[in-house]
Amino acid sequence: MQSLSVFTFVIILFIILILFNAIKILREYERAVIFRLGRLLPGGAKGPGIIFLIPVIDKMVRVSLRTVVMDVPTQDVITQDNVSIKVNAVVYFRVIEPEKAIVEVENYLFATSQLSQTTLRSVMGQSELDEILSQREKINQKLQQIIDAHTAPWGIKVSNVEVKQIDLPQEMQRAMARQAEAERERRSKVIAAEGEYQASQRLADAAKILNEQPSALTLRYLQTLREIATENNSTTIFPVPIDLLKPFIEKYHEGK
Repeated sequence: MQSLSVFTFVIILFIILILFNAIKILREYERAVIFRLGRLLPGGAKGPGIIFLIPVIDKMVRVSLRTVVMDVPTQDVITQDNVSIKVNAVVYFRVIEPEKAIVEVENYLFATSQLSQTTLRSVMGQSELDEILSQREKINQKLQQIIDAHTAPWGIKVSNVEVKQIDLPQEMQRAMARQAEAERERRSKVIAAEGEYQASQRLADAAKILNEQPSALTLRYLQTLREIATENNSTTIFPVPIDLLKPFIEKYHEGK
């Protein structure tokens, strides 16, 4: 009787183990790729919710469908114009076909990481430094298109690639600082010259108006005297017409 109870306990324990291995619960963002006797089970990935497996015969691989944010390590790159830089990036992707992600590639996370690193070096090496610094959005789109095209057979969709940081050599940073300073100085000189040109145009217009209206010249002359008298009370001004000095000036030139 006691041996029967032990046998019954073993049977119950065996049944519990079978049920434990046969019943799987998948979260909303998980899918199960099932292999039966080594062959991919037709019908696509299973889940979410409760799924049933045949013990020993079925093997399940969980695949997450959430977006993966992968950091691309810093890469040493020589640009097309022979400038050595360090650059890193971040890749956003997700699995859209779990069966391909498991069957077509051994480790889709590692494979995507390696592909991102090589693509980053290749694209940066084909671009000049000015293009990398000024056209960041264009570089990001090019990286995204290349990586997405290579990972599509693995059932992976790359949604975005962003270049995070670009480290320049110290001598290049100093050269760019000097270039920026020279550019600012050039702009300031151009603005000053433009101001002088506009002022000269205004003065020429004013001289033309004064020449056409002698009374306006007299009024301007009197206004100037008033301003001098207001600012310098100790200064005495004696208006002398230029015509009175003209004979003396001519005589001086004849004497020379």
